[in-house]
Amino acid sequence: MKENLRIAVLITIITTVIFGLIYPLAVTGLGQLLFPAQANGGWIVRNGQVVGSRLIAQPFSSNRYFHPRPSAAGAGYDPVAPGGSASNLGPTNHQLTDRVKADVDKLHAENPGAAIPVDLVTTSASGLDPDISPAAAEFQVPRVARARGITADQLRSLLAKHTQGRQLGFLGEPRVNVLELNLELDASSPTH
Repeated sequence: MKENLRIAVLITIITTVIFGLIYPLAVTGLGQLLFPAQANGGWIVRNGQVVGSRLIAQPFSSNRYFHPRPSAAGAGYDPVAPGGSASNLGPTNHQLTDRVKADVDKLHAENPGAAIPVDLVTTSASGLDPDISPAAAEFQVPRVARARGITADQLRSLLAKHTQGRQLGFLGEPRVNVLELNLELDASSPTH
């Protein structure tokens, strides 16, 4: 019995040191070495101030800005709020269908007759996706151009500059980071 207890305590100490100390330090070190910007939050700094993270969506509601995907994280893009993750609502849940229908109606009013990209009415798994599809960004061009008093072609050239292709040429989908696009939009076409 004493031998079994000694082995159990020894195994507990060894596994705690390996998986509670060595492994996390190794993963953190590799993250810092291989992906330092992402490991440190992907902060975007302007004039010495952190304005956001390129890794987490931020809300933009003004017509002068491109809008991100809808968020199911907390009260809107808040990953630490209670319920700060995607909902578990199924496709037949009336809360989900009512929210999507309201979003579709709002988007039809914004851009009548245009097909609505699915990522403008659905949340991502985390509810914090910082990117939208190029189609979702293109859908918003008329609204942003009207609000800013610039041409749609000017916005499209900015959009093309911010469209990222698939990672390694085959992983994921083309995407546009909303915060980076809006920051450059402010720099090139300041708000009045």
